[in-house]
This record gives sequence, C-alpha cells and structure tokens, in this order.
Amino acid sequence: MSHTPAPTASPPSSPPRARPLVPAGRRWQGVAACAVAALVVGGMSGTVVPDRASAATTKVGAGSYTTTLPAGAALPSGCGDLSTNPRAFVTANAPQGAVPTNDWWSSLLFKRSDCSFGEPLMAHPASYDTDRGGLGVSYTTTPVITGGATGVGEYKFPYTRDLQVGVAGLDAPQVRVDGWTDWTVTPVWSDGTRTLRATIGHGLPLSYYQVAGGRAQVRTDGAPRVWSRSGATVGFSVRGHDYVAYAPTGASWTQSGSTFSSTLAGKGYFSVAVLPTTTASTDATRKALATSYGRYAHAVVTGTKLTYSYNPGTAAARARYTFTTTRREGSGAGTVVALYPHQWKALKEATPIGQTYVSPRGAMKTLVGATSFLTSQPFRGVLPEVPAVATSRGADRATLAALLAEEAADPARERASDTYWAGKGLGRAARIAEIADQVGSTTVRDKALGTLRRTLTDWLTASAGEQDHLFHYDRAWGTLIGYDASYGSDAELNDHHFHYGYFVAAAATLAKFDPAWAATGRYGGMVDLLVRDANNYDRSDARFPYLRDFDIYAGHDWASGHGAFGSGNNQESSSEGMNFAGALVQWGQATGNTKVRNAGIHLYTTQAAAIREYWFDVGGTNFPKAFPHGTVGMVWGDGGAYSTWFTAEPEKIQGINQLPITGSHFYLGHSPSYVRANYAEVVRNRGSEPTVWQDILWEYLALGDPAAALAKYRADPGFTSEEGESRAHTFHWIRNLAALGTVDTAVTANHPMAMAFRKAGKRTYVVANVSTQALTVTFSDGRRVKAPAGRTVAAGAQSWSGGKAGGVPTPPPTAPSSPPPPAASASPTVTPTAPPTGPPTATAPPSSGATRYLRTDGTLGAAGSAGTVSVAAARGTFDGTPHAGRTFTATGVTGRWTGTTAFDLAVDAGTGVGNATQVRISYDRTGDGSADRVETYRYFATDPVPGYEHHTQGVRLLSSSGTGTGGDLTGGTVTVQVWSAIGNGPTTLGLGSASRVVLPLR
Repeated sequence: MSHTPAPTASPPSSPPRARPLVPAGRRWQGVAACAVAALVVGGMSGTVVPDRASAATTKVGAGSYTTTLPAGAALPSGCGDLSTNPRAFVTANAPQGAVPTNDWWSSLLFKRSDCSFGEPLMAHPASYDTDRGGLGVSYTTTPVITGGATGVGEYKFPYTRDLQVGVAGLDAPQVRVDGWTDWTVTPVWSDGTRTLRATIGHGLPLSYYQVAGGRAQVRTDGAPRVWSRSGATVGFSVRGHDYVAYAPTGASWTQSGSTFSSTLAGKGYFSVAVLPTTTASTDATRKALATSYGRYAHAVVTGTKLTYSYNPGTAAARARYTFTTTRREGSGAGTVVALYPHQWKALKEATPIGQTYVSPRGAMKTLVGATSFLTSQPFRGVLPEVPAVATSRGADRATLAALLAEEAADPARERASDTYWAGKGLGRAARIAEIADQVGSTTVRDKALGTLRRTLTDWLTASAGEQDHLFHYDRAWGTLIGYDASYGSDAELNDHHFHYGYFVAAAATLAKFDPAWAATGRYGGMVDLLVRDANNYDRSDARFPYLRDFDIYAGHDWASGHGAFGSGNNQESSSEGMNFAGALVQWGQATGNTKVRNAGIHLYTTQAAAIREYWFDVGGTNFPKAFPHGTVGMVWGDGGAYSTWFTAEPEKIQGINQLPITGSHFYLGHSPSYVRANYAEVVRNRGSEPTVWQDILWEYLALGDPAAALAKYRADPGFTSEEGESRAHTFHWIRNLAALGTVDTAVTANHPMAMAFRKAGKRTYVVANVSTQALTVTFSDGRRVKAPAGRTVAAGAQSWSGGKAGGVPTPPPTAPSSPPPPAASASPTVTPTAPPTGPPTATAPPSSGATRYLRTDGTLGAAGSAGTVSVAAARGTFDGTPHAGRTFTATGVTGRWTGTTAFDLAVDAGTGVGNATQVRISYDRTGDGSADRVETYRYFATDPVPGYEHHTQGVRLLSSSGTGTGGDLTGGTVTVQVWSAIGNGPTTLGLGSASRVVLPLR
C-alpha cells in the first residue's frame, strides 16, 4: 500500500512517533492464512512448541528477563503461523540464528498484508517486486511530488515495473527467502515444475538468477528498443530506461514481441543489469557500458560484509564494504557497485566512473570491478551535556537553580508504563541529573539519580507472574521486547532503537555516578542485552540479528520491523535513532566496553552523514528540484515526506528529527547556516513563530544561532515543555551555547567525549572525563586539555570545570550479584495466535467481571450478530473530547464494584495513516441520568495495514472522575463512547462478538 500524508491536526501533547502508531493496546493483525514452510532450527525441521507450564525468568547479574510471555502480551505476528514460526517464509538453505527484521527487504520474510509475496523492495538504484511469475524490476527516474509549499507533501520515485524476470510458464504460489547477507537477499520461487532463484541487493545494478524447468524469460512492460545484440548479450531500452540481459557463453536470446527468452545453453544462470544512462546517452555509450559491466555479469555476489574501526588518535571512523563473488564464468572477480551520496562523499582508495544513477537519495556514483570500498568519516565527539560555562555563576545560576528546584519532586514525569514513554521519562531525568551535577545542585541531582536507579532497576528485573515493567526474550524471533509495549514494538518489532536508546542513555548517566550498578554482574548485563536487541554489534551472538535496526548500506535505521508498505520501509525520528547511537558511545565509554563504544561511533558517524543528506539535504542536491521543502519528516524507501505519522504541524514535522536534545545531538549543529534555514522553514510554514515544541526548536536553533535562540526563550518564558523536556534543561542548553558559540567542525580530538566550539573567532575546548583517572586530551589543532577524574572541563575562550567530585553515595545492591548466563541460556515461550480473516472475536478478558458486547443496535449486552459500524473521521483534534462517535448503552445494570474496567475493541482504519480511536466509559450508578464515574482512555492509534487490531485498556487512562471503588450499581446505566481522536479517515469498529467491555462488577 502507499503512504498517505499525515492528518491535518494533532493534539499538542502527541508523542513523537516513528512508525504506524500502535500504542500499548495489545496488537493483533487479522490476515488470511497462507501456505508456510517448515521451521528449521539447529538443522532440524519441525514446529516451535509453546511451553506455558510455568513462568520462568533468566538471571543476568542482578537483573533478569522473563522467558514466559506476560499475560495479555503480544508477540510478532503476521501471515499464517508466523507468530510461532518466524522462519515460515524461509527455506532450509537460509542462515540459522535469529531472523533479520527492520530491513529494506523484510516484507519478504515478515509477511503481513500479502501472504504470498512481499511489498516493493527499494534496493537502489533498482527496485523490485515479487509475484507469481517472477521478479519485477523498476528503475524510476522521474519523481512524483504532491503537496504544497507550506503544508504536508512528499516526493516519491515509486516502483513502476519496467520488466519481469522469470521462467517461461512460472506460476509460483508464494516467494520464500533462500538466503541473505549484510545488504543482499535471495528470494526463491517454485511451482513444482519450474524454479527461479534471484539475488538482489543495495547498490547492485546487476541482479543474478538461476532457473530450472523452463526457458529463462525477460518480459518488458511495453515494446523494447533493442540497441545491441551480441551472442549471449542483448541490450534494450524500455520506458526510457536501459537494460542488458547476460546469458552464459554459448547461449543466445530469442525475441518474441516484448519477451526475450533463452535456454541458457543448459547452464541455468544469467543476469540482468540496469544502466546509468540518460536521454543524452548514445547507443555507443550504452554498448560501452554493457561491455564494461559484462566482464562481471557472471561474477555473482554471494556475500556482502561490513567491517568498521575507530582510531582515537585521528578521530577517524572507517567502514569497509566487502563483496564476495563467485565466478560462474569469465575472469572478472569484482562487481559493479553504486554508492549513495553519504558513501561517495567519504570514499577512499577508489574513483567512480562518470555516469551516475538517479535514486530517491540523490545521485549514486558507480564503481566497476570493485571487490570492496572504504569510507572514512571524522568522529567529532559527544558530551554528557553542554558545559555550564554560563549557568554556574551569577544571575543565570540563580535562574537555573530555581528551575531545577521545580523538578526535584518528579524528575521523570513519566506519562505511561510502556517502553517509549518510560524511556522519555528516563531521558528527562538524566538531563536533570547531568545539569544539576554541573552546578552543584546535589539534592536535585541525587533525586534524579534515584529516579534513574529505581526505574531502570525495576524494568531490568523480571519476576514470575509480573506483567509489565519487564523485558521478555523470545528465542524464536530472537528479540527482547519490553512490556508494556507501544507503537508496535511487540507485534511489529518497531522502534526498538528509539525506545531502548533512552534506557541505555539513562544507564550511561547513572554509570558515571554509580559504577557498581552498571557492572556486568549487576545491571550492566541487562543493559547490554537492550543494546544487542536493537543493534547487535557481535556477529557471533546468534540470540539477536546483526545490527537489527540499522541498514548497513543505506547508512541509517529503519523503524518498521516488517517494512510491508508500497513505498518500502520508513523512518521518521532520525534523531531518536541518533539518541541510541550516542547512548552506545557514552555507555561504552562509561563502562570501559570499547566494542560497544566503537559500534556506537560507527552508527553515529554513518547515520549523521545519512541524515545530513537524506533528511536535511544540507547541500541541496538530493531532493528533487521541484520539491518545495528543505527537510523531510520521514524517509521512505522510495522517497521522503514532509509529514509525520501523527501530525501535520510544521513544528513537529521538523522537531521530530531534532528531539531529544542531548549531548549526543551536536551533529545537528555541524552546519549552522542550515540550522537557521531549517528553523526559518518552520516559521514560514507555520506563518508565525512556533506555538508547540518551542523548546525543542529553540534548542535546535541554538546550534546555529544561539543568540537568537536565547532571545526567543526570554521573550516567551511561559511556553509548555515538550514531554521529554524540562524548563531547566532548555535554559541550560540555550544559555550556555550563547556563551560557547557553535560547534567547530574543523577540530577533532583524540578522545570520544571531547569537542570544540567557536564564537567570534575564538575556540573553547570541552572534555568530559567520565573515568576514575585523570586524562589529557589532544585536539587536532594541537591544543591539550587536562581533565581530572569525573570532571567536565572547558578551556580557551571560556574556562570552567565542574561535575561529579568525590563521587555520589551508592546504595547497597538490591539483589545478589551473579555472572550473566551464557548466550544459549535463554529459553523461549511462544504463544501461538491464529488470526481470523474477518472481524475477530475478542480475546479473553483481562479480568473477571460482567462482560457486555457492543451490539449492532447500540446496546451493550450478550454477544449478538456479527456486524460493523463506521466511526467517522476526526478531521481535527478531539483528544479527550467525544466527537461524532458511536455510543453503546446498557441499562438496569446491578452489581457490586470489584475492580477495574477492561475492554477489547476490534478496530481497523484500513490503509489510513494517522488515525486514532478513543474510548470513554461512563457509570451512572442508579440510572438517574447523572454519571457518577467517567473513565476516558488514551487514544489508540491504528496502523495503515488492512485488518483488525485490538484497542484495549492497555492504552491506560487519560483521565477519570468520580469514585473508583466501592460504587455499586443498582439499576444503573453504563455507556461506552467510541470516537476518532485524530485522523482524516474513518475507522471500522467490529460488533457482535468482536468487541466487548468487561465491567468491574460482580
């Protein structure tokens, strides 16, 4: 399905979201059953058998995770038995271990909407799609642009098939995955007589095929123009794009209309290349390229691999991308490689040819005959926090002290119990701890550290029977899921790097002050598991896929676990991805784990370059010329969108790629002129200065024009903080940058937590020493700065030293220490689900009580006849306010109040993006027409995949009024209201036995 723009309005309190909105309600996608392959684990074919006999936890030092799925919790789900068998759509040839998710090709494996084939695969420069007849190939060079100059809009290079590659007569019922490497995938088709095996990959203009059972076939969509026919090679153009089909030596191609076919001289292999030609190309240049590529046409890419390194002495983060090829014939050992802008701008040891490919990421430059290529990026450092060069003295110190005092009672201000919002709260408390420590507000610092310690310890410890604030490991999927989950982090494996990045960053702050807590034998082992789940840095660890969320070749994260969209995979909040990368750097540095630190530096430098090119297009060369925006809120496989999943407000479209503002986010300021232009676009598109998320936008502006940011802050002191921010941190950040200036990108350091700032031509050098030993840091311009243990030091134009001195009292361990278990110790518990094809029957009620179903006649009663009703689109913001909704009523209700309300509603917004339903349940205890208790629950945001989802009480209360316990009903009335809180499209509500409310009555 195609992406559609976000709704035109959203509540100011809407959270930053990174994929289809799927909050903490238990997620279930109704899809048709389809044929599946046998599960292959450890060389044996069989079925994963769930074990529900007893709750189990696995110790990791003093922490633990559960291996029994919490009651009511969801696991990844999709077509057929995918929930219990994530290898349902892979063959026995595929690599063992955890299956990869969150990739550009994940819809082939993680099937959800199309149970036979995948969605379009945006490999670049070519795109592909699978169907019964084989592999479709597309090379789109003309963008489709929608939207206006100031509102939401997008550009796309949509998949539009130029040709189909297959076997004559192939009619396969499904496609499966036969193998994968770091950035290639090998799908396979079979109809019992004919088979097709293809290998495709990022940056590969050549695609490789093996066939059996019939003639190889290339069928074009439209009449082809043949410009070269030479033995086993045929070159042709279709729809303005140039292709070459390479058969083995001794074979030839026969043309019949728009179809080329070949017996392949009985050898069973061939390849197809898309050429980087333009309308200015001649047949002579086409033939020359076809000959050049042909030397490597039968050197099949059978392996791709990333290796990376970090050299502190030169501050260089290097990455080598290696291709392993297997020659079927000929002497060419290398291959043809197309590089993205973030790669060719950092390229070493090679020179691309003159022709370039068009792609949604800008021009891709080409290497011919490459076996590998090397990139090098400078790592410019991260800091725990901006140093208090201004806020540690005088009137600014008094202002900050007062703002910090406001936070002492509740530093986290956690809104909900799911992993995203708990993480946001941890991030908020960590910022307060850092700045309070810098300025000597030890009471506030210790309160914030206590919050971090208590919250992290709670989440990183699982108990038998516990249902939330824990992590569950599922061996079948190779994932660690935190419950309560949110935004599809469970059923879709979305956003783990977003959620867990906050946890790891908070742990890095706590580790500085309480290293005993962070030790591997206590809670450090659990933190490491969070790191490994989101982006496993250890190839030898089969518990998790390697670099799950990070697309190694594209250079950035993907947020969707399955990527099952017509536009490919997507990512919204690139800055939350960078929050994870920076957290790895800081956690690794604080705990002495250089493997984690170096992994974080690779992710950080590579993704910072990708964000610069593809979210911000700082150089103005990658977005289509007609696209009217200087930034996008979301990157898709086929383009970019000035929109979000949750709002159309310019402040949030742009702010979602800026928050959270931390010492890991100075990369945002590497181009001050672009920062100013980005902020100006918010003002232009808004028609005024920002009215929401002002703090985020001012803090971002401070990286490009700190004096202007400080003036805006002082002119509007009554702003409402973004949910993960505080007034104290906003003031601290802006005021100190006004003193320091902007990031000086001309200077690097031989330490990962050091950087330079420049103001009025003068530099300030900052070093954060989180170790227990004094150190001296050398900057690339020769300046040397000494930093005592545990201190942050500023030297040069600004002079200051502060931070932890003498340590912070550490509480005794809350649990006995024990070594972490070996990698194989995690045992799975997998709960099978069998999703129906129509409106679902509600799942088992979370608690006992009087069950009433939502009926087609508007009543609440016994399960009635199946049906549906449409809940009208919001077309505005109605968070907490019923609007044009549906009402269901039960009268004459008598019962004793015994607990809490539960409900389970079947809702489906189809392909609509940015929709959300909301529920209010009212209790009139005597039926006198006056509600005695009203419960309004947070909205449940639906995803754009057709099929019912469960909207449950797991979204948590937004507000309540009246007595919560002891209020018995005698002839009372219960009313359930369901409406659309946000979104421009209607939502279908299942009735009869599909949706119910469990009243807390006996």
